[in-house]
Amino acid sequence: MQNEMSNAEELSSATILVRGSVQGVYFRKFTVENARNLGLTGFAQNLPGGMVKVFAEGRRASVQQLIDYLHIGPTMANVQEVNIEWSDPTGNFSDFTIKR
Repeated sequence: MQNEMSNAEELSSATILVRGSVQGVYFRKFTVENARNLGLTGFAQNLPGGMVKVFAEGRRASVQQLIDYLHIGPTMANVQEVNIEWSDPTGNFSDFTIKR
């Protein structure tokens, strides 16, 4: 049907926890730049214990592309694990930012 969006086009959100050497290596800046280029909204935030939390919202294919980037990270990062929890979009964000 014309009214049905493909799975890749549907709006989704994901909460992503990234473990490894991901703080102090421009990981959040890397995330923000890539997320904005993909047209996503949400945030990247350092967590106690050295993880980075990312909440990304937008087209499911774009969120998945960001997740692919997060598995690699910026040059100085050493990503060891990426955990993803998909959910329905919230519409709470108008941009992608660094959350402090």
